[in-house]
Amino acid sequence: MSTAAPGTRFKGADLGFLLMLSIGLYVAIVKPWVPELTAQGHLVLFALIITVGMWIFKPLDMPNGISGCFFLMFALAIKVPAPNVFSGFTSSALWTLIPALFFGFVLVKTGLGKRIGYLVIQLFKPSYPMLILAFVMIGLALSALTPSIVVRCVIVVPIAVSVIEACNLELKSRGSALLLLSAWAMAVIPGSGWLTGALHGPIILGMFEAVPGLKGMLNFGSYLQVMFMPTLVLAALLIVGGYFALKPDQPLAVEKEYFKEEYRKLGAFSRDEIVSAVILVICFLMFFTNRIHGIPDGATVLGGLFLLTLAGVIKGPEISSGISWDLILFIGVAMSISGVFAATEVTKWLVSVLVPVIAPLTSSPWTFAYSIMILFFILRFFDVAVFVPTMAVFIPVLPEIASHFSISPLAWVPLFVMATNCFFLNYTNMFAMVAESIAKERSWTPGQMSLYGIVYGLACLVTLAIAVPYWISLGLFS
Repeated sequence: MSTAAPGTRFKGADLGFLLMLSIGLYVAIVKPWVPELTAQGHLVLFALIITVGMWIFKPLDMPNGISGCFFLMFALAIKVPAPNVFSGFTSSALWTLIPALFFGFVLVKTGLGKRIGYLVIQLFKPSYPMLILAFVMIGLALSALTPSIVVRCVIVVPIAVSVIEACNLELKSRGSALLLLSAWAMAVIPGSGWLTGALHGPIILGMFEAVPGLKGMLNFGSYLQVMFMPTLVLAALLIVGGYFALKPDQPLAVEKEYFKEEYRKLGAFSRDEIVSAVILVICFLMFFTNRIHGIPDGATVLGGLFLLTLAGVIKGPEISSGISWDLILFIGVAMSISGVFAATEVTKWLVSVLVPVIAPLTSSPWTFAYSIMILFFILRFFDVAVFVPTMAVFIPVLPEIASHFSISPLAWVPLFVMATNCFFLNYTNMFAMVAESIAKERSWTPGQMSLYGIVYGLACLVTLAIAVPYWISLGLFS
């Protein structure tokens, strides 16, 4: 569950990092925005530029969490108050995420995730449309149980590879790429529809909680309200568009009995699978009934982790090895950026810079949604760290933007999420790199990935045409 595929480096990575370092040093030494931005604020930007450079270009293959420690260290060294520096680590969002990641660990350890996959896929006729529909159902089921897209990839991609092999499809053929990309996309996209279905949900929540004007605005219910319908539309458009873009040129050579046999090989439900399934379903029901009982989501997932450990599904030593603590460190740093910005008045300065830029884009909800979406698509080529740096810049200023232009901060959430999931090129989506490393020679060609990514981008733009009137009806634009 690392934040990047092992050994992945971009071409020219060292030169890229040196460029970021040069920009950072220029900001720190020259201080080009004095007096609007304080000297301390310039130093914070220096630290952020260097940290983002390490996240993007990975000098010395340094893990993202460790790179993030530079930002924390530097902020403390320039006398930013410790509560602000570590605000991300005290966020309820982080303590919602940690137990939820263990849920993903349990799905893999017990085999429950694989069982869900084969249980669903054996119900469908072996044809391209039916197998893709099966992967949609698998993605929805697994997204309800874990926020870890990496875990879902670990479960789904091997199943897709076994299907491709059973169908005797040529390596990286259109049919092979279609099945694998569809399976991967459904491991990534559907979970974006609810707060705990993907990693970026808790990250955005943590950043919202760190901004006084946003605290309490985002929760399971409000996230679901703005995201669920657009996510379903986007997933449907991607599946249909992807099928026509990569229309297979090979027939499938597999019988339904193959999938039934694969499911039979799993044997009877184990005790750990049953216990895990019961606890995970209870947690999911607690999420959906939060408004009735009022128990915070963090309490629910912590309770789930406690019960899984009490029941012996998670053993004591697995608490330290079951999930990536580097990932947790990375997320904690990401969610702390807003707190550091607030303490050093970087947020105030960003407001003065961004408001004039955004002003021409707010003439209508349509202009705003499409302009920001296209801007985020462009930024995604440079911001590859789960879109965290861009969100860290924009989220702290959303209250001010809302006061100037009557655009609810919640209107930005779907745009952040859709941009986070985009994948015009392989390197722009770390989950694509994870899937590619799992599938190995059975993965896709760069051209097939880019074509599917273009379909995703177009699907986002079409989704906005449906979603904007819906968001207007919710009162996100006034």
